[in-house]
Amino acid sequence: MSEDILRLTVSGGIAEITLNKPSRLNAIDPALAERLVEALSAIEQNANVKAVILKGAGRAFMAGGDLKAFHEAGERAPEAVEKLIVPFHRIIRGIRALRAPVVATVHGAVAGGGLALALACDFVIASVDAVFTPAYLKIGTNPDGGTTWSVARLLGERRALEWLMLGDPMSAQQAASLGLINRVVARDALEQEVQTLANRLAAGPAEAQASLKRLVWRGASLDDQLDAEATGFISLSATADFREGVAAFFERREPRFGK
Repeated sequence: MSEDILRLTVSGGIAEITLNKPSRLNAIDPALAERLVEALSAIEQNANVKAVILKGAGRAFMAGGDLKAFHEAGERAPEAVEKLIVPFHRIIRGIRALRAPVVATVHGAVAGGGLALALACDFVIASVDAVFTPAYLKIGTNPDGGTTWSVARLLGERRALEWLMLGDPMSAQQAASLGLINRVVARDALEQEVQTLANRLAAGPAEAQASLKRLVWRGASLDDQLDAEATGFISLSATADFREGVAAFFERREPRFGK
């Protein structure tokens, strides 16, 4: 992977992905998209990873797609768009498919594709300077990256339609109060807040967390969900983590998962 545009580190069961195009506010292009696909694949193959942190270098998390190639393509813009949207949607699917929970660490601009990327993560922790902007209709297109699904699911259809169609910027405080993100912290406290959460996730029962993640995001009917929950619970009851959790309950102590 090219370290000039993306950095991947793994330590203590936590993988950290840093989007590293600060001069372009980490705007995603096909090169960055492919590196991110590779990073997610490497994480999925690493059984030691129990939690993932995703963040952007510089002044912003991600200011959306890099429109330069679209502009230069002119009437061939659909080809340029497809070249980006295919790997970008692989990224969204990859985040959702990861067994490990993913924590988006967002600050500054979170716009367009950056919004889609953040909302694909399992947790979104924002600094007070984060600003969330759909931006898509400003360039005459509908959202991508699962944005319509995520926003409608989190805000409800009517409020989602209003926000996505009008495209007004939303502050971190507004986003938290509406349930779009998990929490807001001071800019200088963001890294520590995310690290604390990642440490807690990494210490949890990995298989149970993976099952819970799948159940929450699958969006099935109630009957299907009940069946999936039952299947997961029965399967997990055969794991060492389950036995440890039950033993710790009766022994009145904190469980030690993954030991």
